Amino acid sequence: MPSVRQAVPTSEKDASPKAEAEVSADSAVAPTEPAAPESTTPESSAPESAAQRAAKSIKGLVRVPKIRTLQAKQSEPEEPEEQAYAEPTRPVLVEFRGITKRYGRHNALDSITLKLYKGEFLSLVGPSGAGKSTLIKCLTLQERPDEGRIIVAGRDITLLKRRELPYYRRKVGVVFQDYRLLATKTVYENIAFALEVAGLPTRDIKERVDVILDTVGMLPKSGNFPNELSGGEQQRVAIARALVHDPKILIADEPTGNLDPVNTWEIIELLYKINQSGTMVILATHDREIVDALKRRVITLRDGQLVADQERGTYLV
Repeated sequence: MPSVRQAVPTSEKDASPKAEAEVSADSAVAPTEPAAPESTTPESSAPESAAQRAAKSIKGLVRVPKIRTLQAKQSEPEEPEEQAYAEPTRPVLVEFRGITKRYGRHNALDSITLKLYKGEFLSLVGPSGAGKSTLIKCLTLQERPDEGRIIVAGRDITLLKRRELPYYRRKVGVVFQDYRLLATKTVYENIAFALEVAGLPTRDIKERVDVILDTVGMLPKSGNFPNELSGGEQQRVAIARALVHDPKILIADEPTGNLDPVNTWEIIELLYKINQSGTMVILATHDREIVDALKRRVITLRDGQLVADQERGTYLV
């Protein structure tokens, strides 16, 4: 998040009780302390936290909301509520049409109808058991819906035969919270393995793996094993593996759940840059701070139902 920038009066003439301070979204909000009388020396600003320094890397790329001090906020009118999502002019890439998925008598998804557009970045939020994971599994065809259709790039994927699934899944990259890297293979081998299974020539594999690892900043550690990497580095490798087939859709399922604040924002920055290249990014997360900072489309599920779809949304759960 942006670092603290606080105006400090240099004299009593300049001091104002309405002075505003911009603070980072993860900082505690507190009233500004009055300046000491007869003091003309500005106070030094508080040192930045590691999370604030990391969040600077996405400043300018992501619109980070500004939160005012309590004193200023109480004197200002509240901002209007977010408007419902307005369909853009971009082509529809994914469309859920009346999707219902049951487990016994429980509806994990209940008549979900939703359009996702080419090249957008969206957050999928909701409490545990809301249906987020089930929706993702239906999109990757790990599960098939009991009712409804899922149209991807103009084709109903619910009709795909088993032998067609590997080809479809190459165009849908998935990143998991627990990385799921092969412990006995190096960083390079983890990425190359997916291409070897697809039958690519060795020369093409090396060229593509080097490019992907450079994209995620892991080329210098291509010879390391997963247990020699930090959590953030392992997640970068997992993202590289998900990108190796140049997917049109990248699903990040709680990708920062095991990371510290610094690595969290570095991964979000990386996902944002991937989205800037034209890949649709679906971010499933419980992290309110990330969702509120991104100010992108937010889809909220609760009890298997779609309860909100905001164009520049916030975390409503």
